Amino acid sequence: MDAPDSFGARYRARRWNWLRKAFPELERMSVIDLGGTADVWLRAPVRPAAVHIVNLEKPPEGLPDWLRADHGDACELPPEILAGDYDLVISNSVLEHVGGHARRQRFADAVHALAERHWVQTPYRYFPVEPHWVCPGMQFLPLAARVTVARHWPLVHTPPPDRETALRSVLDIELLSRTEMRAYFPRSDILSERAAGLTKSMIAVKTT
Repeated sequence: MDAPDSFGARYRARRWNWLRKAFPELERMSVIDLGGTADVWLRAPVRPAAVHIVNLEKPPEGLPDWLRADHGDACELPPEILAGDYDLVISNSVLEHVGGHARRQRFADAVHALAERHWVQTPYRYFPVEPHWVCPGMQFLPLAARVTVARHWPLVHTPPPDRETALRSVLDIELLSRTEMRAYFPRSDILSERAAGLTKSMIAVKTT
């Protein structure tokens, strides 16, 4: 977990403030979070009436009654989740991990089906620093070079133990352009989260 005054923590705090301004009734809403974690919501500065987390990780135990977690693929949600009664869909830094255009479209279709309102954030492809490895220009390199960076770049949080694992890690991430984001969320506002005056990530927001 980042220190309270760290770069990442400051951006997350600002994002929470944006979310609360976009959805002032958030504390009375039923939220489904695609790819989120219980830890994030337990530490969040705001608590909706109910939060349902869907994640590929094993659901944690001992959650409070307002917080529910299920194991599931956001691109292939079961009918009982798609039929749920939600006010808002939230997803942060997940869309770039789902794997290719077809699965990104299924993810977006699920967002549109789950609720009228949504908040979907993803890093911007053309920000000069690749956010997962904190490496300038890494996303523009050939695949083999990205694998080498993934193994040896000194700012990597947990270096992959071998080249095969590094390859899988690199292939797991596909950063999006603004054009792609607009294609998946054509009726949403696409907000820019900026750093040093440049777009760092994009947020597709639909408030009505």
